[in-house]
Amino acid sequence: MKLAFCIFRYYPFGGLEKNFLRILMETASRGHSISVFTMGWEGDIPAFVEDKRIKIVDVRHRGITNHGRCMSFVMNVRPLLEAGAFDLVVGFNKMPWLDLYYCADVCFARVSKSKPFISRLTPRHRVFLELERAVFSPEGKTRILALSGIQKRIYREEYGTQDERFHEVPPGIEKDKIRSCLGKRAEFRARLGGSEACCMLLMIGSDFKRKGVSRSLRALAALPESIRSATRLFVIGKGDEPEMRSMAERLGVAGQTVFTGGVDNVPEFLAAADLLLHPALSENTGNAIVEALIAGVPVIATSNCGYAFHVLESGAGAVIEGDKFTQTSLNAKLAELIALHGEQFDKLRGKAILYSDSRDLYSRPVVIADIIEKLGV
Repeated sequence: MKLAFCIFRYYPFGGLEKNFLRILMETASRGHSISVFTMGWEGDIPAFVEDKRIKIVDVRHRGITNHGRCMSFVMNVRPLLEAGAFDLVVGFNKMPWLDLYYCADVCFARVSKSKPFISRLTPRHRVFLELERAVFSPEGKTRILALSGIQKRIYREEYGTQDERFHEVPPGIEKDKIRSCLGKRAEFRARLGGSEACCMLLMIGSDFKRKGVSRSLRALAALPESIRSATRLFVIGKGDEPEMRSMAERLGVAGQTVFTGGVDNVPEFLAAADLLLHPALSENTGNAIVEALIAGVPVIATSNCGYAFHVLESGAGAVIEGDKFTQTSLNAKLAELIALHGEQFDKLRGKAILYSDSRDLYSRPVVIADIIEKLGV
């Protein structure tokens, strides 16, 4: 088949982009020809992308704002898609003219309801709501790859999208890549400057505000001094780092907090970590939650994360209320889990491993490639 993949930008450390790359790899390995339409590709182009069946197309775009550039891309990619005579157009961001949409973004219409009314009068709001409606409107025909049941429910409530247009897919975590690092825990901890007695907390994900980095900083600061001084928080990803560093300074935990930026050795951090924090304000899925469980790392997550149910079902950590979040609940739960020692904590690790060995947390690229082939016929 001749396929078109559309993605606004490729950033090598983003969860969406990592999944995009694995889906691209799986689909191309089946012999299909794929053109990738994008505004920009940051970082190296993987060797397999240089295959003659895969073509990267840099789409012209203009605009001084993010929403302006996105709309410019949408308008300029349309004639390219029409001229290409593609069997199927797959989008990894919301836009018109898609046959299939990989739904990694939160529902803009739902989130905007919690914003001040004046923000809903801005050009940014109008553009992103228009792009979202183009995918989910009941009048549309775009099929949707739903990454969680919560996500599907929210979009159906907001837009009345027909149930049959959704295809629910499992996570797509690279189990072997994560597990291969577990035997080197002491080595990785030493490299990160942490002894075995040190409690190493981990956060993974870009968009620090939405992921709840400020919540984690406050929870760290609320720990008793004797515990806090022996605890370190590593924040991996891309976000407003200056603002979060300033907050850590004000809270007195700058010395216990490390901002790493985007990294390509996340499995090493997981191997070294004692606990993953994911107190997100909103989160379609939360791949980091599942990655942590596969690595045997207990998790504290908010209930509005699409993958929070994995923490509940595994018993390897805790889920706190998300819609009615209180900082005190996170503070208390963090202190409670850090206080666990030896056999108690090992039991949580064992539950995480056992659960991740008994569930399909891995086949997303294969399942999606199967759906693409079925729809493209």
